[in-house]
Amino acid sequence: MIKYRLTCKDCKITFDSWFSSSKEYERLKVKEFLNCHVCNSSNIEKTLMSPSISISKKNSIKDEQINRYKETKKIISKYQQFIKKNFTYVGQNFAYEARSIHYNNKKISKGIYGTITKKDLKELKEEGIETETIPWIKDNKN
Repeated sequence: MIKYRLTCKDCKITFDSWFSSSKEYERLKVKEFLNCHVCNSSNIEKTLMSPSISISKKNSIKDEQINRYKETKKIISKYQQFIKKNFTYVGQNFAYEARSIHYNNKKISKGIYGTITKKDLKELKEEGIETETIPWIKDNKN
C-alpha cells in the first residue's frame, strides 16, 4: 500500500488517498477514475510528499511488545507450575467443591483450582466465597 497526497487543480483542495501500488495510481489516473470529492473534477495530480522514516521506531515498539508478552507469559507459567504443585485440580467442579469447602467447614490440606463459568464465579462472590482468577496458558511445547 502507498499513500499519496493529491491536489485538485480546479478547486485547489488537497487530500490523501491510498493505492495498492504506484502503478495502480497511474492506471486509475489514465482511466480518469480519480475525482475530487469537492468539485468532482478529474484534474487530480500528486503533490510532493515527505518520506516516512519511522520504520525502525515501529520495529523497536513491536520488539518491546513481544518482549513484554514473553516476560508476562514466563511469569504466568511460573504461577501455573506453583499451582499445579501445591493445589488439587478439581476441573469443572470448581464451584461445587468451593461451596462444599465453605459451607461444610471442610478442612483440606491443599487449596483447589479448576475452571468456572462467569455466572458461577459471580454467585460464589455473592455468597462470600473468596476466589481468585488468573489467565491460564496451555502448554504447547512438543
